[in-house]
Amino acid sequence: MSRAIRVGHIGLSFHDASATVVEGVLQRHGLQVERSAAPHEEMFKRLGRGEVDILVSAWLPSSHQIYLDPIADGVRKLTVLYSPYCIWGVPDFVPVEAVASVSDLLEEPALTRMERKIQGINPGAGISRFSQEMISRYGLGRAGYHFETGTEADCFDTFETAYKEKRWVVIPLWHPQYLHNRYKIRALDEPLGLLGSRDEATLLVRKDAELIVGPEALAELSDLHIGNDKVSALDDELRAASVLTS
Repeated sequence: MSRAIRVGHIGLSFHDASATVVEGVLQRHGLQVERSAAPHEEMFKRLGRGEVDILVSAWLPSSHQIYLDPIADGVRKLTVLYSPYCIWGVPDFVPVEAVASVSDLLEEPALTRMERKIQGINPGAGISRFSQEMISRYGLGRAGYHFETGTEADCFDTFETAYKEKRWVVIPLWHPQYLHNRYKIRALDEPLGLLGSRDEATLLVRKDAELIVGPEALAELSDLHIGNDKVSALDDELRAASVLTS
């Protein structure tokens, strides 16, 4: 009997959501699945070392190309699952006429109302790299703004608490993500283009694992597209289920 297909996903909940869809395809073809999760750079290293067969997924080219480049010869791009992009967002109750752009964070009324800590996720994420540069390039530090890395819970709980308390806060976020399924989050204009382009969430398979996956499963995976809205909804569903079972 063939061994299980080792599916790896970056250790964030929306990657888990899209991995669940990919794993469903494999299981419909009678394949066993062994799943694992790891931070961004580590998961690409595992793919390169042959510790996982399929990676869900690489955001290319802006966010993850630097992690893919060293191992690119050994993998194949199967399909684009959705089209992610990064934002700096604010709650919808922050008036657009008051804060429309990142540069408006240096003007009133943002200087009086906006919280200075911009809470992010882990340092390997593209949004974290981009956000660190934005603090510098927009000169936000001189007004006391600072970006901090942390866990998913640090970032998302900070936003949800601020939203409920109607506090002005900036969240470094992306589409797709479950918060968009719960709240209206308005993206700030970012004229310097530091948040990267709209990426392609690309499903990767090691070339030496294609025979184990098999042509039928590979063909179905190659036609798979989930879309941003569906990933956000699946992410929200998985989180709700996790709360209920905890």
